[in-house]
Formats: sequence, C-alpha cells, structure tokens
Amino acid sequence: MDLDQLFSKTQELPTIPEVVQELIQSFDNDDFDVDEIAKKVGMDQVLTAKVMRLANSAKFGGNRSIASVNEAVVRMGFNALRTLVLASGFTSAFKAPEGFDLNQFWRDSFGVAELSRWLAGHSAAEAETAFTCGMLSNIGRLMVHLMLPEKAQEIERVVEKGGNRAELEQDAWGFTSDEAGAQVAKMWKFPDAIVEGIANKSDPLSGNDDQPLACLMNLASYLYRQQQGDVSDEEIIASFPNDIAKAAGLDLSAVMDGLPESRELDSGIDALLE
Repeated sequence: MDLDQLFSKTQELPTIPEVVQELIQSFDNDDFDVDEIAKKVGMDQVLTAKVMRLANSAKFGGNRSIASVNEAVVRMGFNALRTLVLASGFTSAFKAPEGFDLNQFWRDSFGVAELSRWLAGHSAAEAETAFTCGMLSNIGRLMVHLMLPEKAQEIERVVEKGGNRAELEQDAWGFTSDEAGAQVAKMWKFPDAIVEGIANKSDPLSGNDDQPLACLMNLASYLYRQQQGDVSDEEIIASFPNDIAKAAGLDLSAVMDGLPESRELDSGIDALLE
C-alpha cells in the first residue's frame, strides 16, 4: 500500500467546514476580509459556540464576557481567532475509531501545540503557526487508525513495548504516519512550510533544508512526553536535544530558564471537548 491508495478512500476522509478551509488559505494570503470571515464563522452555530466557549475561558477571558466572533477578533486578534476556529473545526470533524481514545488524542495534540507556541516565543517563528503545526503534528496517526484500524492498533501495542513507530509503519504500509499527516495537511491546502514541518517532525535534521517548524514540533513533543512522565527539569535539561534547538533558532538559555512556566501552560482544549 502507498499513500495514494490510502487516500483513495475519500469517503472516509473527514470533512471540515468551508470557513475553516478559507482560514487555512489565509496563511498564505494577506488580502482577505476579516469581517467577512468573522461573519461566516458566526453562521456556523456549532463552530461559534465552541469558539465563544474558549474565547470566554480562563485562558482568553478578559474582564467581561464576549458574545460575538467580531468581539473575539478585537480581544484576541485575527491570528489567535483563526487558531481557535481551526481547533474547533478539527475536533468536530473526526469521529473516534474503535478502541481509540479521541479525547486523549486531542489533549495530547493540544499539549504539544501549546508547547510549540511557547517555544516559538523564544525563536523567530510565528506563534499561532507553530500552534497549528503542533495541533496537527499527529493527525496522520489518527488517519491510519481511521482507515487501517486493526494494523494501527497492533503497531500501537508494539510501540508501547518500545518498538520504533516509524520503522513499524514503514514495514507495514510503506509510509509513516508523519507522511500521512503531511498528506492530510496538503489536501487541506495548508502552506508548504506546515506540510513539510509535519512530514519531518520526527527527524527534523535529516534533510538539507532548514526545518524550523519541524524542529519546534520535535522539541515540543519531547517536552510533552517528559513532562507527562514527571521527569524533572534537571533531567530534561541534561538530555535536551540541543542540536535541534539550535536548528530551530531557539534562545536556549531562555528556554531552560522558563521550563517551570512551561509546565503551567493551558491549551484550553477541555472547552472544545465539552
């Protein structure tokens, strides 16, 4: 099997709202009407309810509640609102494969996304783009669970025992879930930088070209795993992938100094999963 065969099952692909598609295109287009996009978001009641819930959560909440998408734009700015709408659209689009904890998948994905955004703040990368990359960093894994559930579950069991995911996937299918995720991002017309970041996140130093987004996702995934495993900051620093951090253009001393605060980040995902 190859990726073309996998994605030939188009009837199994999730559909995302049209306004989400328009927002994806805005990454590469500065000539768009913010008011018109806000109006379209407001016409989708489910999407609007989720966006408003998150916009009024402790993470984004101000001194008063907001009641419209336009107010959300004023409070957070367009880039942050775009991130919220994309997050709302994606979490609504996917159904849980059998035996797959979809809520935990999104919690993990958004945990990586929030750390990607935090790391971007110590580099030249755009924070909301980094968050979007992190949010989609493991979307390929979800796709193979949707389309090849039995083999995907078998691979998960072996990975939990220490198996190498990429090698197992390559042997089973001829492609990795990172490559599948990049294909999803490409089909949804995300910018090339995001597509390439997802494709290369597990080995961001393997190519000749700089991959700052892939490096940020790799580091965010590393931090998330370590912190979820209650590894101390001292141990994290001792084994930190400094070569990848350098390639990402990170201010390494600031990252190390800020590790305690990175444990307190809140992606706001629970407001989307309610």
